[in-house]
Order: sequence, then C-alpha cells, then structure tokens
Amino acid sequence: MAEFQKVRARKKFRFLDALEKPIEVLIRLCGWSSIIGIAAIFLFIFKEAAPMVPKLDWIHFFTSARWIPNPAPGNPPSFGAWALLVGTFATTFIALIIAVPVGLGAAVYISEFARGKGKETLKIVIELLAAIPSIVWGFIGLMVLGPIIKGIFTAAPGSAWGKIMVAFHLATAETGASQGTNLLTGGVILALMSVPLIVSLSEDALRAVPDSFREAALALGANTWETVRRVLFPAARNGLLAACMLGMGRAIGETMAVLLATGHNNRIPEALTDPVRTMTATIAAEMGETVHGSEHYRVLFILGIVLFIATCGINVASDLIVKGVKKANQS
Repeated sequence: MAEFQKVRARKKFRFLDALEKPIEVLIRLCGWSSIIGIAAIFLFIFKEAAPMVPKLDWIHFFTSARWIPNPAPGNPPSFGAWALLVGTFATTFIALIIAVPVGLGAAVYISEFARGKGKETLKIVIELLAAIPSIVWGFIGLMVLGPIIKGIFTAAPGSAWGKIMVAFHLATAETGASQGTNLLTGGVILALMSVPLIVSLSEDALRAVPDSFREAALALGANTWETVRRVLFPAARNGLLAACMLGMGRAIGETMAVLLATGHNNRIPEALTDPVRTMTATIAAEMGETVHGSEHYRVLFILGIVLFIATCGINVASDLIVKGVKKANQS
C-alpha cells in the first residue's frame, strides 16, 4: 500500500512538472498582453491614418480652428483641429480643478475620519458612482446640470451680474450663458466622473501608510489633521499623484458625456460658459457618417493618434514623476 502511494505521488509530481513550462509561458504571455494590446491598437490606428499623413497640412491642422470636413461643392475641405484641442484640454483642466481637491478630501475623510457604517456606506456609494455609464452622466449634464448652470449664469442686459460675468470671462455677453451645455457643464460632469477613481486610488494610498506613522505623530501631540497634512500626505504622495494623473487620463479620454454636455460647437472658448467640442466627441459624432477610406475618415484616425499619444504621455509622465519623487525620498 505504501509503495502504491509512492508511485501515485511520483506520477502526480511528474504531471505537475510537465505543466510547469506551459504555465510559465502562459504567465509571461499574460504579463506582456497589455504591451501587445497597446501596440496592436496603435498599429491599427496608424494603418488607417497612414495614407493621409503625407497629404495633411500639419501646420494648418494644429493652428487652425476651421474644421469643415464636408464643405459645399467646389470648396476644399478644411481639417483644422486647434479648436478641438483647446476644447479637449480646457474641459480636462476644469475637471481637474474640481476633481482633485474633492477627490483627495473625500479620500482623507474616508481613510482617517469616517468610522463604522458611515465609512462603508461612503465607499459603496463611491463605487456605485464609478459604475454609472458615461452616457447617463451625459444625460445628467444635458437635462439636469445644464439648466441649472444656464439659470445661474443668466442676467438682464446692463445688470451688475452681467457686467461681472463679462469682466471675469464667465460669459461672453452681459445676458449670460446662451445655452446650458457648455465648457463649464462638461468640466463639472468630467469631474464627477473622475472623482470616484481619484478617491479609490487615493484612499488605498493613504491606507498603505503604516499605522506606526500615525501612532508616532499622535504620540508627539499632533491632531488628526496635522497627522494627515504633515505625515500621511508626504508618505503617500506617490500614490496620490498617480491617482490624480489617472483621473486626468480618464477625463481627457471621455466621449459620450462630453458629446452631450459641452454643446458640441467647434469654437475656441472665450468664456467659461461658451460651448466647445472635444476630439473624442468629434470622432464619435462623425465616424459613422464618413465614407470608408475618405480623407475625412483618415483624419478622424489622426485625431485618434493625437489622443492616444496624449493619454499615453500622461501615463508615462505620471510614472516618471512618481519615480522621481521616490528617488528624491531615498536621497
């Protein structure tokens, strides 16, 4: 009986030993899958855009706001993406101004101040916010937030509020916002969409700080807020910075929400309540109406390349900044 068990164990060991190499190859493939996927996506986008690359007037593309891909008969098309670039980065900038302090504040409250059921409830609610589809956020911006912003930024001609709005570039006319879907609405919606990501990652970064840091600060007489500001923030700044950068990447790549909430007007905004158009919304709105293989079709893929490079650049920059902070801490 004992000999039989030894033989059985030996066969089992040989079987597992034979599986070791295929499993190792599978694990390596899983590790490289993200890089392979990114390379495949870039090759696909570049393949579709390549025929237009030597034909496109790149100076006009990056400096002109005239985006007229389907002009009247007899007129040449104009592919000026400057207004799209400004609209994309303006909405992202407004979203970050709102999302970063709100997200970090919520993360600090959940990590250090909230207790018991309140803490668990907040975490569940934030996770639910992250699960809301972007099209639903777009509907909220169009039907709920837009009318509220239009009501706030509306004034009678010649009124003091109208003059203040013009003076501080809140509106281009003393009558206020011409419509509820505009740069501010899109920025607020993007902020609401980015906050759950920033909160989740920032809270994890704060909780990763050893409890001995908190105990040492409290032993020296620091209160909770002083502990957060002078101990936890410096210790967790790598993770907090990464969370903010990933929130920026989420905002710059959003599509359906900004398509509904920004007004989708190809213009360079002069005030906070001017309608704008983003690169992602342009691709989503126009790709279905283009002729496959046409110049318009190819230029939309060039917009995709610009967007792809921007998002990858943000991720690489965040990684380099985090590594730089780590080196500074070690030195």
